Amino acid sequence: MYDGFWYNLKNAFKLQNNSLYKIMAINILVFFAMVFVRVIFTFSGAGSIYEGFRSYLMMPADLPQLIIQPWSALTYMFFHEGIFHILFNMLFLYWFGLLLNEYLGSKRLANIYVLGGLAGGVLYLVMYNISPYFADSLATARMLGASAGVYAVVVAAATLAPNTTFFLLLLGPVKIKYIAIFYVLIAFVNSTGNNAGGELAHLGGAALGFLYVNQLQKGRDMGSWIQAIGNFFTRIFTRKSPVKVSYRKTKTYSSAGEYSQSKSGKTTTASKPEVVSQEEIDLILDKIASKGYDGLSKEEKRKLFEFSKK
Repeated sequence: MYDGFWYNLKNAFKLQNNSLYKIMAINILVFFAMVFVRVIFTFSGAGSIYEGFRSYLMMPADLPQLIIQPWSALTYMFFHEGIFHILFNMLFLYWFGLLLNEYLGSKRLANIYVLGGLAGGVLYLVMYNISPYFADSLATARMLGASAGVYAVVVAAATLAPNTTFFLLLLGPVKIKYIAIFYVLIAFVNSTGNNAGGELAHLGGAALGFLYVNQLQKGRDMGSWIQAIGNFFTRIFTRKSPVKVSYRKTKTYSSAGEYSQSKSGKTTTASKPEVVSQEEIDLILDKIASKGYDGLSKEEKRKLFEFSKK
């Protein structure tokens, strides 16, 4: 089965329109790389070197420190240390990310994750620098974890399709809007606790997730600049393969959702062939963003389903 979870994760950087698995793969790879480095440096008696390196990946609350290491505003959202920390973040990212990926597409999912992480970092930075409550810990406070981006994905999914139901262990079917509300309330209640910085970042990410979908439904994509940057680097690092002779597999969709395949450019078509183009899918995704999945016609739902199997 070539569209399974492990296949997509293993080939995250080879497949296109695969942002969900790319984000997960980066988080997992960074986690295990840092575990390996920590063990090696600890056994060699150079644990302090690891601590110094670790601090450069975490986002500091102190503004002068952040100016010295501006990259940490991005690296912190891909860096975990505790196994349960990354486990639960990746689970929630996967569950809610699949929903967003289906409704809004791969690129917008990446937009929401990155913008959520940045928004969480901004709220964390602002609160630590203006609130007297954090004055004593400002100089040493640092943050790591994907939670802000994950909260953005969770709330964006709940805003876009609030009545979608997940089946939870011991609880049964629960609408995702209640799951999102519950986790936002937990973050707010704990925003003065031991993990105050992290909880503030959660709230910032959640706010961004709601705002992104709200603006998208009004025709404004807050993440278009992220897509532009991503496309720029993709063009730089993507090498064009040399021309070679090979067969091409062609899929032609019929009105019944069936397709035929052929090699060497010879295609055996079904009756009334229909090719679902990327432009059509983009229009369907825009309609989902503005009217929701239920606003699609049966024909549009069929096209989206067929295209997702490519």
